[in-house]
Amino acid sequence: MTHDDRYIREIWLEEGTKPGGYLSRLPVVKSLRQNGGLKLNSPVTFLVGENGSGKSTLLEAVAVAFGFNAEGGSRNFCFSTYGSHSELHRYLRLAKGLPPEDGFFLRAESFYNVASYIEELDSQPAAAPLIKEAYGGESLHDQSHGESFLSLALHRLQGNGLYILDEPEAALSPSRQMTLLTRIHQLVKNRSQLIIATHSLILMAYPGADIYVLSDRGVTLTPYEQTEHYLITRRFLNQPRAMMERLFRDNLDINDV
Repeated sequence: MTHDDRYIREIWLEEGTKPGGYLSRLPVVKSLRQNGGLKLNSPVTFLVGENGSGKSTLLEAVAVAFGFNAEGGSRNFCFSTYGSHSELHRYLRLAKGLPPEDGFFLRAESFYNVASYIEELDSQPAAAPLIKEAYGGESLHDQSHGESFLSLALHRLQGNGLYILDEPEAALSPSRQMTLLTRIHQLVKNRSQLIIATHSLILMAYPGADIYVLSDRGVTLTPYEQTEHYLITRRFLNQPRAMMERLFRDNLDINDV
């Protein structure tokens, strides 16, 4: 997949617009307004940063601007349990390539609602074939949280698609995150593009991925080994006891150790 084949090539704020309220204070919104668009040059793009940096807000806005349901699912999912999404999508503009054959937006926090919507559709008398068949054939509610995430990744995501994933590692053990990493590679080889907000050091290691770090300094394309996630984890694993002793003794933040 070349840059011109990307389903989304660039994200920017419409010129002259100024999102108000808490959106105006988000580092990612400030960066988009001041520094221009966010280019998606790799088949896999990671958005990483501290809680509150705006990565999930931006990811959600991109999904909604592309036509996905705000709570997740494919583009033909149309339901709402609680309208909590921001208005950022109204200000975003996307440079698009050819339309994808497949697509899915995963929000870890509302995947339960997606599973319930599938159950509701499958319970209707005229439902045939059952939607759950596309997810492996077993009800997502009859699986653990992590198993249902993997069922989505392994069965529902077919390739030739745009997949927008918000913290897909949330319910996965480290070994299952590696399974997801393998699935991501399979999807990339099958002409897919993935945009992922994550805290997972395992997922972020995907070869050739672009990692955009969202912080008070803006949005910065950052090598894997220079991310705060990598540096802090390496320091902790090298000296876990010494780190914990100092953290607990002096009530420090991890960045002060």
